Amino acid sequence: MTAWQRLAKALPECGHWDGTRRQYCRTRDDVHRYLIGYRCPLHTPAAMAGRPEPQPGPGMPAGAWSTLSPLAASAVFDARAIASGKRRAHHHAEYRAAQAAVATTRKDSTTA
Repeated sequence: MTAWQRLAKALPECGHWDGTRRQYCRTRDDVHRYLIGYRCPLHTPAAMAGRPEPQPGPGMPAGAWSTLSPLAASAVFDARAIASGKRRAHHHAEYRAAQAAVATTRKDSTTA
């Protein structure tokens, strides 16, 4: 078996079943993966439904994968606190402390 034959055998093929001809399409030209399997441009889900193929959109923003979300950042702080042996206060304790700090700030600002 030559290298070209091995490559052709390894390439995916269209898995659309044509009931009238009682055979699979098996085309290997421009085949893409879909939820239902590999399909050629003639047998994509949009083509089978009679719709045009969707156009590619703008994609994800450049920093989408590198920017930490607030939830991920808090998980990092929690992991550091656990690793150092220190424990963070419970959320309700942090909330009460924040309320107390705001209450004292409001009392100070209203008396002036």
